[in-house]
Formats: sequence, C-alpha cells, structure tokens
Amino acid sequence: MTIELSQAIQALAPSATMAMGNAAAELRAAGQSVIDFSMGEPDFDTPAHIQQAALTALREGQTHYTPAAGIMKLRAAVADAYTQAHGIPCEASQVVISCGAKHALHNAFTVLLNDGDEVLIPAPYWVSYAEQVKLARATPVIVSTKESENFKLSAEQLDAACTNKTRLLVLCSPSNPTGTVYAREQLTAIAEVVQRRKLTVISDEIYEYLVYPGHEFHSFATVAPGLEDQTVIVNGVSKSFAMTGWRIGWTIAPKNVSAGIAKLQSQETSNPSSISQFAALAAIEGSKDCVKDMVAEFTRRKDYVAERLNALPNVSHGEMGGAFYAFFNVRNYFGKSFRGQTVKNSQDFCLELLRQQNVATVSGAAFGADGFVRASFAASMENLREGYDRLARFLASAE
Repeated sequence: MTIELSQAIQALAPSATMAMGNAAAELRAAGQSVIDFSMGEPDFDTPAHIQQAALTALREGQTHYTPAAGIMKLRAAVADAYTQAHGIPCEASQVVISCGAKHALHNAFTVLLNDGDEVLIPAPYWVSYAEQVKLARATPVIVSTKESENFKLSAEQLDAACTNKTRLLVLCSPSNPTGTVYAREQLTAIAEVVQRRKLTVISDEIYEYLVYPGHEFHSFATVAPGLEDQTVIVNGVSKSFAMTGWRIGWTIAPKNVSAGIAKLQSQETSNPSSISQFAALAAIEGSKDCVKDMVAEFTRRKDYVAERLNALPNVSHGEMGGAFYAFFNVRNYFGKSFRGQTVKNSQDFCLELLRQQNVATVSGAAFGADGFVRASFAASMENLREGYDRLARFLASAE
C-alpha cells in the first residue's frame, strides 16, 4: 500500500532556489569546484555582538518556551524601531515574531485568505509567494511587469488586474529576484488604487536595509494616511544581519490580524527559538555599523557584477537598486547549442551552466519570468570573478 499525499502537497512546487542550492552542494561534496550564486543569503558571519547575546541567553537559562508571539522585549523593540524609522506609531501588540520571514508570510496568507480569494502578485516574484497562496486555498493572479520599466508594477496595471475576488496584493521592495526599489511616488500611486479598491497589502520588506546609493527605501504603510490599516509588513533579521540560519522574522499588522496570526502560530509552531529571539533583540537594539559595512561591500560587488554583465554579448539586465541579486535576460541564447545541448528556456540555460561550468544560478521561470536568470552576488569577490569568467566562457561556446 502506498500512502497517498494530500492534493495540496501533490500540487505544491518545490523551492527552486533550495533545489539549485542542494544541487550545487552535491557537486561540491563530490569534489568539484562549484561557484554557487543560487542562494539568497549573505556570505558574512553573524556579527560578534549578536553571537555574544545568544551565548549570554544560553548561560542565563533562556532555553524554555516563550509566548507563541515572541518575547515581549523583542516585539517591543521591533515596534519601537519601526516607529523611529518610519514615523508611524506601532505597538508591541501589532508584532508577531515567527520562524523567519517565510513563516511570517505563510501566517499572513493563512489568516487572511478564504477559498476563492485572489491574490495579485507582480512578476518576477519570489518563488514561495504563489505556492503559499495556493496552500491557503486561494488563487495567485500573476501580473507581469517589463524589464524596460525595471520590473515595477504600475498603478494602472494593478487597477486593471483587480476583480471582485481580489483580496490581497503582494509587494516586495527591494525586490527578490530583481533588486528593484520602488520610488515613493510609485508606491503612492499604487496606494491610491489599494485604498480605492479596499485591498490588503502584504509588504515584504526583508531587504529594507540593503539599498544602494541613488535609491531610498520606503515602507509601503507610510506613503499615504491610513494605509497602515490595510498593510501587513513582513520583515526579519535574516538578510540585513547575516542571520539566515537563526530563523527569526516577524509581521507588523493591525491588532486583530496580529491576534489571529498569534493564535495560528500557537497551534502550528509555538514560539520561535528562544535563543534566536535574544540574538535578534541584540541585532535590533545594537549598533548598525555591521549593516553599513555589509552594504558597502555589497555595493562594491553590485558595481562589479553590473560591469561584467554589461560586457557580456546579447545580455541585458535591470537596475540593481537593492537586495543582492542580478536578474539578467538570456533570451538571445534560446535555440542555441552549448556543447551539443540545445537551450530552449531559462531552466535549460541554468542546468547547462551548472553542468558545463559548475556555476549554480536560478531559472527566471521559477520567479514567473522565463527568459531571465537570477544570480546572487552575496559571494566573495574571488568567487564573483571566477563565476563570471565561467559564465563568459559558457556564452562564448554557444553555436
């Protein structure tokens, strides 16, 4: 007898980023020299003062259950930091600490969506949005954006995509996978549609601090009066503080939504790791010099990657205003042969690049944008140089 899986799990697509990361790890374990640009995590160690806070928490016996929504000190610190940074009053009761931003997104979708609801997702989009919406028994509606417009959703596109079933809009700025950062006036135009259509917005702000010169971050809830009542903010410490493995994220939402998320979490996971929560508290309340140092290094790498991409034949890319990804167009190589293997789409391109040059990237199809490739530049300059040398050799072999 074979145990049958649920229809929801049978229909669920695996994470493409995790799959490529695992493939790269397998090649590396087999002794091959692999350059991995597939994973979305900083290559820095967690800053020392944050590590020390975790050790202190261990020594002080902070190893027991906490409230399901997180320790009150951390919830208050998140609320205070948001108030100070963005000028909108925020209380600890509006914050729920979760096991990473991915978990926070799952919580929000599960609490807010009903069967038949539609969720607007601008493409390119992070790989888990659509799949999590499906798990919540709602329908993802993908709204494609253009490379020529830096992959930004316009207010007109949003308005045209709305139906009487539209419940949510998902926004991500800075964006994974494109690095797009919305200007304030662009968010304000979107906000007008959101308020007129009475939508709720899930604003994924996990790359808040990773913004490069010439761009400015704006939290969506701040761009129009009253918008905070229609916004669920998702954020965390993973990207900005090099804490991916600590698994701490959060939502900031209206109190009734936060109460629902806390109730859900009490039944699903209980609390996030107690030790990780105290580490996150040190990250939020401590010096941000470590973040500034990382942003400076990411800026240097971003500039290098842009230079290398600009030198590649028949490749184009959007502006990398934030996060740590290059999202480049390889459509001109579709139909060409690489050592006898014909590339028909971006998935073929990434697989052959991995097989022939041991460079791991992620297909744009996983992000709702076939024809593109995502390559993280959260890697050492040495690996970036070698990786782009290999990419150049791969493109040069096209026939």
